[in-house]
Amino acid sequence: MQEKDIYSELSSIRNLMERSTKFISLSGLSGIMAGVYALIGAFLGYKTVYRGYNISYRSSYVNEPEILWQLSLIAALVLVLSLVTGIWLTIRQARKKGEKFWNPVSKRLLVNMAIPLVTGGFFILILILRGDYGIVASASLIFYGLALIAGSHYTLSDVKWLGFSEIILGLIAALLPGYGIIFWTIGFGILHILYGSIMHFKYNQ
Repeated sequence: MQEKDIYSELSSIRNLMERSTKFISLSGLSGIMAGVYALIGAFLGYKTVYRGYNISYRSSYVNEPEILWQLSLIAALVLVLSLVTGIWLTIRQARKKGEKFWNPVSKRLLVNMAIPLVTGGFFILILILRGDYGIVASASLIFYGLALIAGSHYTLSDVKWLGFSEIILGLIAALLPGYGIIFWTIGFGILHILYGSIMHFKYNQ
C-alpha cells in the first residue's frame, strides 16, 4: 500500500471517530448573529437603564419594577432570537455535512451545557431577588463560559477558548460591577462575532 493511501485511510478513520464522538456541525454564522442580537440588546438595555447618562452604577434605576420588566423582555428576545437562529443555521449546516442534528452526541452536548447554564440561571435569579444587581452581568458571563467549556468535550475544541475568554471577562466584570453592561456587550456581542467569524471561515467554507 502506498504512503498516500495510508494517509488517506488514516484521515478517513479520524473523521469517522470525530463524527461518532463530537458534534462538528456548529454554524459560525449562528455565533455572528447571536453577537449582533446581543449588541442590539445591549444598546436597548443601555438606553433603558441609563437614559442617556454616562455609564455608571445606577441602582436606583435598576430597582424600578418597570425598568426590570423592560430589561427582562429585552434579554428574553435576545435569547429567543439567538436560539432560533442558532438551531436553524446548525440544522442547515448538519444537512450539508450529511449529519443528523439530533443524535447521541448532540444530546450529550446539550446536557453538559445545560447543567452550568441552568445553575447559573437560578443563581442570577437569586441575585435579582436579593437585589444584588451589581454582579448579574459577571455571573452570566462566568456560567456561560463554564457551559462552553463543558460542551467543548463534545464539539469543536475552539469552543473551549471562547469559554475561557468569557470566564476571564466575567471575573474582571466582578471587580468593576458598575460597568457590567460594557463587559456583557464585549462577552456576548463582540466575542461572539469574532468567534463566529473565525469558525465560519475555518470550518464552514
